[in-house]
Amino acid sequence: MRRIPLFALLIASLVSLSAQSSDNAWLAQYRPIAARIIAESQSSDFAWQRLAELTDTFGHRLSGSDSLEKAIDWAVAAMKKDRLDNVRKEPVMVPKWVRGQESLELLLPVKQSLPMLGLGNSVGTPAAGVEADVIVVKNFDELEARAADVKGKIVLFNVPFTTYGQTVVYRRDGPSRAAKLGAVAILIRSVGPVGLRTAHTGATVYENGTPKIAGAAIPAEDADRFQRIQERGGARIRVKLNMQAHFEPDSQSYNVVGEIRGRERPDEVIVVGGHLDSWDVGVGASDDGGGCVVTWEALRLMRKLELQPRRTIRVVLFTNEENGGRGGAGYRDAHQAELSKHVLMLESDGGIFDPSGFGFTGPAQARPTVTAIASLLTSLGADRVTEGGGGADIEPAATAGKIPMIAHRNKGESDGQYFLIHHTDADTIARITPKQVADNAAAIAVLVYAIADLPWKLGEEK
Repeated sequence: MRRIPLFALLIASLVSLSAQSSDNAWLAQYRPIAARIIAESQSSDFAWQRLAELTDTFGHRLSGSDSLEKAIDWAVAAMKKDRLDNVRKEPVMVPKWVRGQESLELLLPVKQSLPMLGLGNSVGTPAAGVEADVIVVKNFDELEARAADVKGKIVLFNVPFTTYGQTVVYRRDGPSRAAKLGAVAILIRSVGPVGLRTAHTGATVYENGTPKIAGAAIPAEDADRFQRIQERGGARIRVKLNMQAHFEPDSQSYNVVGEIRGRERPDEVIVVGGHLDSWDVGVGASDDGGGCVVTWEALRLMRKLELQPRRTIRVVLFTNEENGGRGGAGYRDAHQAELSKHVLMLESDGGIFDPSGFGFTGPAQARPTVTAIASLLTSLGADRVTEGGGGADIEPAATAGKIPMIAHRNKGESDGQYFLIHHTDADTIARITPKQVADNAAAIAVLVYAIADLPWKLGEEK
Protein backbone atom coordinates (compact mmCIF):
# COMPACT_ATOMS: atom_id res chain seq x y z
CA MET A 1 0.00 0.00 0.00
CA ARG A 2 1.32 3.39 -1.00
CA ARG A 3 1.69 5.70 2.03
CA ILE A 4 0.71 9.37 1.69
CA PRO A 5 2.72 11.75 3.85
CA LEU A 6 0.82 13.20 6.81
CA PHE A 7 1.69 16.72 5.68
CA ALA A 8 0.13 16.10 2.26
CA LEU A 9 -3.06 14.81 3.87
CA LEU A 10 -3.26 17.91 6.05
CA ILE A 11 -2.80 20.23 3.06
CA ALA A 12 -5.46 18.33 1.10
CA SER A 13 -7.90 18.60 3.99
CA LEU A 14 -7.32 22.32 4.35
CA VAL A 15 -7.78 22.85 0.62
CA SER A 16 -11.04 20.87 0.73
CA LEU A 17 -12.35 22.85 3.69
CA SER A 18 -11.33 26.09 2.02
CA ALA A 19 -13.17 25.10 -1.16
CA GLN A 20 -16.29 24.20 0.81
CA SER A 21 -16.11 27.46 2.70
CA SER A 22 -15.73 29.36 -0.56
CA ASP A 23 -18.60 27.46 -2.17
CA ASN A 24 -20.89 28.47 0.71
CA ALA A 25 -19.60 32.01 1.14
CA TRP A 26 -23.09 33.26 0.30
CA LEU A 27 -24.37 31.66 3.51
CA ALA A 28 -22.47 34.11 5.75
CA GLN A 29 -24.96 36.94 5.14
CA TYR A 30 -27.75 34.81 6.60
CA ARG A 31 -26.07 33.89 9.87
CA PRO A 32 -26.88 37.13 11.71
CA ILE A 33 -30.41 37.11 10.28
CA ALA A 34 -30.92 33.54 11.47
CA ALA A 35 -29.67 34.50 14.93
CA ARG A 36 -32.11 37.44 15.07
CA ILE A 37 -35.06 35.29 13.99
CA ILE A 38 -34.28 32.56 16.51
CA ALA A 39 -33.76 35.04 19.34
CA GLU A 40 -37.01 36.85 18.56
CA SER A 41 -39.01 33.65 18.33
CA GLN A 42 -37.63 32.35 21.62
CA SER A 43 -38.14 35.65 23.42
CA SER A 44 -41.84 35.06 24.11
CA ASP A 45 -44.64 32.51 24.03
CA PHE A 46 -46.60 34.54 21.48
CA ALA A 47 -47.05 31.71 18.96
CA TRP A 48 -48.08 29.19 21.63
CA GLN A 49 -50.63 31.66 22.94
CA ARG A 50 -51.99 32.09 19.42
CA LEU A 51 -52.40 28.32 19.10
CA ALA A 52 -54.07 28.25 22.50
CA GLU A 53 -56.48 30.97 21.42
CA LEU A 54 -57.34 29.05 18.24
CA THR A 55 -58.00 25.75 19.99
CA ASP A 56 -59.60 27.18 23.15
CA THR A 57 -61.95 29.47 21.24
CA PHE A 58 -63.04 27.35 18.30
CA GLY A 59 -62.40 23.76 19.36
CA HIS A 60 -62.41 21.12 16.64
CA ARG A 61 -62.93 22.42 13.11
CA LEU A 62 -64.47 19.81 10.82
CA SER A 63 -65.11 20.91 7.24
CA GLY A 64 -68.58 22.38 6.86
CA SER A 65 -68.82 23.39 10.52
CA ASP A 66 -69.48 26.83 11.95
CA SER A 67 -66.40 26.48 14.13
CA LEU A 68 -64.12 26.15 11.09
CA GLU A 69 -65.61 29.19 9.38
CA LYS A 70 -65.35 31.26 12.56
CA ALA A 71 -61.69 30.20 12.89
CA ILE A 72 -61.10 31.25 9.28
CA ASP A 73 -62.50 34.72 9.94
CA TRP A 74 -60.42 34.97 13.13
CA ALA A 75 -57.25 34.07 11.18
CA VAL A 76 -57.95 36.72 8.54
CA ALA A 77 -58.40 39.40 11.20
CA ALA A 78 -55.25 38.32 13.05
CA MET A 79 -53.13 38.27 9.86
CA LYS A 80 -54.23 41.82 9.13
CA LYS A 81 -53.25 42.81 12.66
CA ASP A 82 -49.84 41.23 11.98
CA ARG A 83 -49.55 43.59 8.99
CA LEU A 84 -49.20 40.84 6.43
CA ASP A 85 -49.75 41.79 2.81
CA ASN A 86 -52.73 40.82 0.61
CA VAL A 87 -54.61 39.00 3.37
CA ARG A 88 -57.67 37.33 1.89
CA LYS A 89 -60.04 34.38 1.81
CA GLU A 90 -60.04 32.24 -1.33
CA PRO A 91 -63.35 30.34 -1.77
CA VAL A 92 -63.49 26.54 -1.78
CA MET A 93 -66.58 24.31 -1.65
CA VAL A 94 -66.09 21.50 0.87
CA PRO A 95 -67.94 18.30 1.78
CA LYS A 96 -70.03 18.33 4.95
CA TRP A 97 -69.92 15.00 6.77
CA VAL A 98 -71.89 14.83 10.01
CA ARG A 99 -71.02 12.21 12.62
CA GLY A 100 -74.27 12.23 14.54
CA GLN A 101 -74.89 9.96 17.53
CA GLU A 102 -72.91 6.73 17.61
CA SER A 103 -72.29 3.83 19.97
CA LEU A 104 -70.85 0.34 20.13
CA GLU A 105 -72.15 -2.22 22.60
CA LEU A 106 -70.65 -5.61 23.35
CA LEU A 107 -73.47 -8.13 23.81
CA LEU A 108 -71.52 -11.40 24.11
CA PRO A 109 -69.67 -12.81 25.94
CA VAL A 110 -70.62 -9.99 28.35
CA LYS A 111 -72.71 -6.87 28.00
CA GLN A 112 -70.60 -3.72 27.98
CA SER A 113 -70.35 -0.33 26.26
CA LEU A 114 -67.13 0.09 24.27
CA PRO A 115 -65.16 3.20 23.24
CA MET A 116 -65.38 3.86 19.50
CA LEU A 117 -65.21 6.53 16.81
CA GLY A 118 -66.93 6.24 13.47
CA LEU A 119 -64.57 6.50 10.50
CA GLY A 120 -64.73 9.81 8.69
CA ASN A 121 -66.92 9.80 5.56
CA SER A 122 -68.49 6.51 6.68
CA VAL A 123 -72.12 5.82 6.00
CA GLY A 124 -74.37 5.27 8.98
CA THR A 125 -76.08 2.11 10.06
CA PRO A 126 -79.83 1.51 9.71
CA ALA A 127 -81.80 3.38 12.39
CA ALA A 128 -82.02 0.24 14.53
CA GLY A 129 -78.27 -0.33 14.26
CA VAL A 130 -76.39 -3.40 13.11
CA GLU A 131 -76.18 -6.41 15.41
CA ALA A 132 -73.92 -9.29 14.38
CA ASP A 133 -71.15 -11.65 15.43
CA VAL A 134 -67.58 -10.42 15.02
CA ILE A 135 -64.87 -12.17 13.05
CA VAL A 136 -61.31 -10.98 13.77
CA VAL A 137 -58.63 -10.93 11.03
CA LYS A 138 -55.06 -9.71 11.15
CA ASN A 139 -54.72 -8.57 7.53
CA PHE A 140 -56.36 -8.63 4.11
CA ASP A 141 -54.85 -12.03 3.31
CA GLU A 142 -56.58 -13.59 6.30
CA LEU A 143 -59.81 -11.84 5.30
CA GLU A 144 -59.67 -13.51 1.89
CA ALA A 145 -58.70 -16.86 3.38
CA ARG A 146 -61.77 -16.75 5.64
CA ALA A 147 -64.12 -15.40 2.98
CA ALA A 148 -66.67 -18.16 3.61
CA ASP A 149 -67.04 -17.01 7.25
CA VAL A 150 -67.53 -13.29 6.57
CA LYS A 151 -71.07 -13.05 5.21
CA GLY A 152 -73.45 -11.48 7.74
CA LYS A 153 -70.61 -10.72 10.17
CA ILE A 154 -68.89 -7.58 11.43
CA VAL A 155 -65.23 -7.82 10.47
CA LEU A 156 -62.62 -6.51 12.91
CA PHE A 157 -59.24 -5.72 11.36
CA ASN A 158 -56.81 -6.14 14.27
CA VAL A 159 -53.67 -4.79 12.61
CA PRO A 160 -50.96 -3.52 15.02
CA PHE A 161 -49.51 -0.12 14.13
CA THR A 162 -46.19 -0.18 12.28
CA THR A 163 -46.02 2.99 10.21
CA TYR A 164 -48.90 5.23 9.28
CA GLY A 165 -48.52 4.49 5.58
CA GLN A 166 -48.55 0.73 6.09
CA THR A 167 -51.40 0.60 8.60
CA VAL A 168 -53.79 3.27 7.33
CA VAL A 169 -54.79 1.15 4.32
CA TYR A 170 -57.06 -0.89 6.61
CA ARG A 171 -58.96 2.24 7.62
CA ARG A 172 -59.14 3.47 4.07
CA ASP A 173 -59.96 0.23 2.22
CA GLY A 174 -61.34 -2.02 4.97
CA PRO A 175 -65.07 -1.33 4.52
CA SER A 176 -65.07 -2.03 0.79
CA ARG A 177 -62.83 -5.09 1.06
CA ALA A 178 -65.11 -6.63 3.70
CA ALA A 179 -68.36 -5.57 1.98
CA LYS A 180 -67.37 -7.50 -1.15
CA LEU A 181 -67.49 -10.68 0.95
CA GLY A 182 -70.84 -9.89 2.54
CA ALA A 183 -69.83 -8.21 5.81
CA VAL A 184 -72.50 -5.97 7.34
CA ALA A 185 -70.05 -3.54 9.01
CA ILE A 186 -66.39 -3.29 9.97
CA LEU A 187 -64.33 -2.32 12.98
CA ILE A 188 -60.64 -1.48 12.85
CA ARG A 189 -57.95 -1.40 15.49
CA SER A 190 -57.21 2.32 15.77
CA VAL A 191 -54.34 3.48 13.56
CA GLY A 192 -51.71 4.46 16.11
CA PRO A 193 -49.60 3.06 18.94
CA VAL A 194 -51.30 1.57 21.99
CA GLY A 195 -52.55 4.51 24.06
CA LEU A 196 -54.82 4.85 27.06
CA ARG A 197 -57.74 3.03 25.45
CA THR A 198 -58.25 5.82 22.92
CA ALA A 199 -60.04 5.48 19.58
CA HIS A 200 -58.70 7.21 16.47
CA THR A 201 -60.93 8.44 13.65
CA GLY A 202 -59.85 9.24 10.09
CA ALA A 203 -61.19 9.01 6.58
CA THR A 204 -62.34 5.90 4.80
CA VAL A 205 -62.85 5.64 1.03
CA TYR A 206 -65.52 3.56 -0.66
CA GLU A 207 -64.77 1.70 -3.86
CA ASN A 208 -67.14 2.45 -6.72
CA GLY A 209 -69.67 -0.31 -7.33
CA THR A 210 -69.18 -1.89 -3.90
CA PRO A 211 -71.86 -1.84 -1.17
CA LYS A 212 -71.22 0.86 1.44
CA ILE A 213 -71.12 -0.44 5.01
CA ALA A 214 -70.49 1.46 8.23
CA GLY A 215 -67.00 1.49 9.71
CA ALA A 216 -65.68 2.46 13.14
CA ALA A 217 -62.42 2.38 15.06
CA ILE A 218 -61.95 0.84 18.50
CA PRO A 219 -58.98 1.07 20.88
CA ALA A 220 -56.07 -1.34 20.47
CA GLU A 221 -56.80 -2.83 23.89
CA ASP A 222 -60.31 -3.90 22.84
CA ALA A 223 -59.11 -5.22 19.49
CA ASP A 224 -56.57 -7.43 21.24
CA ARG A 225 -59.22 -8.58 23.70
CA PHE A 226 -61.45 -9.74 20.84
CA GLN A 227 -58.47 -11.48 19.27
CA ARG A 228 -57.80 -13.43 22.46
CA ILE A 229 -61.45 -14.45 22.83
CA GLN A 230 -61.54 -15.72 19.25
CA GLU A 231 -58.28 -17.64 19.62
CA ARG A 232 -59.43 -19.35 22.82
CA GLY A 233 -62.55 -20.54 21.00
CA GLY A 234 -65.90 -21.53 22.45
CA ALA A 235 -67.24 -17.99 23.02
CA ARG A 236 -69.09 -15.80 20.55
CA ILE A 237 -68.24 -12.14 20.14
CA ARG A 238 -71.41 -10.25 19.33
CA VAL A 239 -71.81 -6.47 19.14
CA LYS A 240 -74.34 -3.85 18.20
CA LEU A 241 -73.12 -0.82 16.22
CA ASN A 242 -75.20 2.35 15.90
CA MET A 243 -74.03 5.24 13.69
CA GLN A 244 -76.04 8.20 12.42
CA ALA A 245 -73.24 9.40 10.13
CA HIS A 246 -74.30 11.06 6.89
CA PHE A 247 -73.40 13.70 4.32
CA GLU A 248 -75.20 17.00 3.84
CA PRO A 249 -74.84 19.29 0.77
CA ASP A 250 -71.41 20.79 0.11
CA SER A 251 -70.62 23.90 2.13
CA GLN A 252 -68.82 27.17 1.38
CA SER A 253 -65.38 27.43 2.95
CA TYR A 254 -62.09 29.20 2.26
CA ASN A 255 -58.32 28.96 2.18
CA VAL A 256 -56.76 31.82 4.18
CA VAL A 257 -53.86 33.59 2.48
CA GLY A 258 -51.38 36.21 3.68
CA GLU A 259 -48.03 37.35 2.29
CA ILE A 260 -44.79 39.20 2.70
CA ARG A 261 -44.25 40.64 -0.75
CA GLY A 262 -40.79 40.27 -2.24
CA ARG A 263 -38.69 43.39 -2.64
CA GLU A 264 -37.15 42.48 -6.03
CA ARG A 265 -39.00 39.48 -7.48
CA PRO A 266 -42.50 39.64 -5.99
CA ASP A 267 -43.98 37.41 -8.70
CA GLU A 268 -41.77 34.52 -7.59
CA VAL A 269 -43.54 32.82 -4.68
CA ILE A 270 -42.68 30.49 -1.83
CA VAL A 271 -45.72 28.93 -0.13
CA VAL A 272 -45.75 27.72 3.48
CA GLY A 273 -48.72 26.43 5.41
CA GLY A 274 -50.82 23.75 7.03
CA HIS A 275 -54.52 22.89 7.22
CA LEU A 276 -56.91 24.73 9.48
CA ASP A 277 -59.64 22.09 9.46
CA SER A 278 -59.50 19.15 11.85
CA TRP A 279 -61.48 16.09 12.75
CA ASP A 280 -64.40 16.52 15.10
CA VAL A 281 -62.54 15.12 18.11
CA GLY A 282 -59.94 16.82 20.27
CA VAL A 283 -59.23 20.40 19.22
CA GLY A 284 -56.81 19.80 16.36
CA ALA A 285 -53.82 21.31 18.14
CA SER A 286 -51.22 19.01 16.61
CA ASP A 287 -53.26 18.13 13.53
CA ASP A 288 -52.96 20.74 12.28
CA GLY A 289 -53.51 23.93 14.22
CA GLY A 290 -49.85 23.85 15.22
CA GLY A 291 -48.70 23.53 11.61
CA CYS A 292 -50.82 26.54 10.68
CA VAL A 293 -49.48 28.62 13.55
CA VAL A 294 -45.75 27.89 13.08
CA THR A 295 -45.84 28.63 9.34
CA TRP A 296 -47.91 31.76 9.90
CA GLU A 297 -45.58 32.78 12.74
CA ALA A 298 -42.62 32.56 10.35
CA LEU A 299 -44.08 35.47 8.39
CA ARG A 300 -45.03 37.41 11.51
CA LEU A 301 -41.45 37.18 12.74
CA MET A 302 -40.13 38.52 9.45
CA ARG A 303 -42.56 41.40 9.51
CA LYS A 304 -41.70 42.26 13.12
CA LEU A 305 -37.97 42.20 12.32
CA GLU A 306 -38.59 44.19 9.11
CA LEU A 307 -37.10 41.45 6.96
CA GLN A 308 -38.24 41.58 3.34
CA PRO A 309 -36.72 38.91 1.09
CA ARG A 310 -36.24 39.17 -2.65
CA ARG A 311 -39.21 36.90 -3.35
CA THR A 312 -42.73 36.73 -1.96
CA ILE A 313 -43.44 34.36 0.92
CA ARG A 314 -47.09 33.31 1.11
CA VAL A 315 -48.73 31.53 4.02
CA VAL A 316 -51.80 29.44 3.20
CA LEU A 317 -54.09 27.95 5.82
CA PHE A 318 -55.76 25.24 3.78
CA THR A 319 -59.33 24.05 4.31
CA ASN A 320 -60.64 20.47 4.09
CA GLU A 321 -57.47 18.42 4.22
CA GLU A 322 -58.91 15.77 6.48
CA ASN A 323 -61.89 14.46 4.53
CA GLY A 324 -61.65 15.71 0.99
CA GLY A 325 -58.47 17.56 0.04
CA ARG A 326 -60.50 20.35 -1.52
CA GLY A 327 -58.30 23.13 -0.11
CA GLY A 328 -55.14 21.88 -1.79
CA ALA A 329 -56.94 21.27 -5.08
CA GLY A 330 -58.62 24.66 -4.79
CA TYR A 331 -55.29 26.43 -4.37
CA ARG A 332 -53.92 24.65 -7.45
CA ASP A 333 -56.92 25.66 -9.53
CA ALA A 334 -57.03 29.28 -8.31
CA HIS A 335 -53.30 29.79 -8.96
CA GLN A 336 -52.85 27.65 -12.07
CA ALA A 337 -51.57 30.58 -14.14
CA GLU A 338 -48.80 31.44 -11.68
CA LEU A 339 -47.59 27.97 -10.66
CA SER A 340 -44.61 28.30 -12.99
CA LYS A 341 -43.48 31.21 -10.80
CA HIS A 342 -43.66 29.18 -7.58
CA VAL A 343 -40.17 28.49 -6.26
CA LEU A 344 -41.01 26.17 -3.37
CA MET A 345 -43.92 24.84 -1.30
CA LEU A 346 -43.48 23.83 2.36
CA GLU A 347 -46.05 22.03 4.49
CA SER A 348 -46.19 21.50 8.24
CA ASP A 349 -48.57 18.65 9.08
CA GLY A 350 -46.78 16.28 11.41
CA GLY A 351 -47.52 17.79 14.79
CA ILE A 352 -45.47 20.20 16.87
CA PHE A 353 -42.82 18.48 18.95
CA ASP A 354 -39.05 19.03 19.16
CA PRO A 355 -37.88 20.01 15.65
CA SER A 356 -35.67 17.59 13.71
CA GLY A 357 -35.30 19.13 10.25
CA PHE A 358 -36.93 18.90 6.85
CA GLY A 359 -37.68 16.50 4.05
CA PHE A 360 -36.90 17.73 0.53
CA THR A 361 -38.16 16.71 -2.89
CA GLY A 362 -36.80 18.66 -5.82
CA PRO A 363 -33.87 19.13 -8.21
CA ALA A 364 -30.67 17.40 -7.13
CA GLN A 365 -28.69 20.61 -7.60
CA ALA A 366 -30.94 22.38 -5.08
CA ARG A 367 -30.37 19.89 -2.28
CA PRO A 368 -26.93 21.28 -1.22
CA THR A 369 -28.43 24.78 -1.00
CA VAL A 370 -31.23 23.62 1.30
CA THR A 371 -28.76 21.58 3.36
CA ALA A 372 -26.42 24.56 3.72
CA ILE A 373 -29.23 26.82 4.92
CA ALA A 374 -30.42 24.15 7.36
CA SER A 375 -26.94 24.19 8.92
CA LEU A 376 -27.96 27.54 10.43
CA LEU A 377 -30.46 25.62 12.57
CA THR A 378 -28.05 23.39 14.50
CA SER A 379 -28.90 25.07 17.80
CA LEU A 380 -32.55 24.09 17.29
CA GLY A 381 -31.78 20.50 16.28
CA ALA A 382 -33.45 21.21 12.94
CA ASP A 383 -30.42 20.97 10.65
CA ARG A 384 -31.11 17.55 9.10
CA VAL A 385 -32.37 17.45 5.51
CA THR A 386 -33.67 14.10 4.29
CA GLU A 387 -35.36 12.81 1.18
CA GLY A 388 -39.12 13.05 0.93
CA GLY A 389 -40.69 16.48 1.03
CA GLY A 390 -44.39 16.86 0.39
CA GLY A 391 -47.82 16.96 1.96
CA ALA A 392 -51.44 16.43 1.06
CA ASP A 393 -52.21 20.14 0.71
CA ILE A 394 -49.22 21.22 -1.36
CA GLU A 395 -48.93 18.20 -3.64
CA PRO A 396 -51.77 19.12 -6.07
CA ALA A 397 -50.15 22.46 -6.95
CA ALA A 398 -46.58 21.19 -6.67
CA THR A 399 -47.30 18.28 -8.99
CA ALA A 400 -49.08 20.48 -11.53
CA GLY A 401 -46.34 23.10 -11.48
CA LYS A 402 -43.35 20.78 -10.92
CA ILE A 403 -42.50 22.79 -7.81
CA PRO A 404 -39.94 21.62 -5.21
CA MET A 405 -41.50 20.56 -1.91
CA ILE A 406 -40.35 20.59 1.70
CA ALA A 407 -41.98 18.78 4.62
CA HIS A 408 -41.41 20.19 8.09
CA ARG A 409 -40.19 17.36 10.35
CA ASN A 410 -40.13 16.86 14.11
CA LYS A 411 -39.25 14.13 16.55
CA GLY A 412 -42.87 13.35 17.39
CA GLU A 413 -43.30 11.64 14.02
CA SER A 414 -40.31 9.35 14.46
CA ASP A 415 -40.82 8.39 18.12
CA GLY A 416 -44.57 7.79 17.89
CA GLN A 417 -45.77 10.75 20.00
CA TYR A 418 -47.70 12.24 17.11
CA PHE A 419 -49.57 9.09 16.11
CA LEU A 420 -50.37 8.36 19.75
CA ILE A 421 -52.79 11.32 19.74
CA HIS A 422 -53.50 11.57 16.01
CA HIS A 423 -57.25 11.95 15.26
CA THR A 424 -58.21 11.45 18.91
CA ASP A 425 -59.74 13.41 21.78
CA ALA A 426 -56.20 13.67 23.17
CA ASP A 427 -55.07 16.08 20.42
CA THR A 428 -54.93 19.17 22.63
CA ILE A 429 -52.43 21.94 23.28
CA ALA A 430 -51.52 20.29 26.59
CA ARG A 431 -49.18 18.08 24.51
CA ILE A 432 -47.26 21.08 23.11
CA THR A 433 -44.83 23.39 24.91
CA PRO A 434 -44.23 27.08 24.14
CA LYS A 435 -40.59 26.31 23.34
CA GLN A 436 -41.56 23.69 20.77
CA VAL A 437 -43.81 26.16 18.98
CA ALA A 438 -41.14 28.87 19.07
CA ASP A 439 -38.35 26.60 17.88
CA ASN A 440 -40.32 25.15 14.98
CA ALA A 441 -41.50 28.59 13.87
CA ALA A 442 -37.94 29.89 13.98
CA ALA A 443 -36.62 26.95 11.97
CA ILE A 444 -39.22 27.45 9.25
CA ALA A 445 -38.68 31.22 9.20
CA VAL A 446 -34.90 30.94 8.78
CA LEU A 447 -35.14 28.31 6.06
CA VAL A 448 -37.79 29.99 3.93
CA TYR A 449 -36.40 33.50 4.37
CA ALA A 450 -32.98 32.45 3.09
CA ILE A 451 -34.45 30.50 0.16
CA ALA A 452 -36.70 33.44 -0.72
CA ASP A 453 -33.74 35.82 -0.58
CA LEU A 454 -31.22 33.81 -2.60
CA PRO A 455 -29.53 35.69 -5.47
CA TRP A 456 -30.47 32.71 -7.66
CA LYS A 457 -33.71 30.78 -7.93
CA LEU A 458 -33.74 27.48 -6.04
CA GLY A 459 -33.04 24.71 -8.54
CA GLU A 460 -31.03 26.99 -10.84
CA GLU A 461 -27.77 26.70 -8.93
CA LYS A 462 -24.64 26.98 -11.10
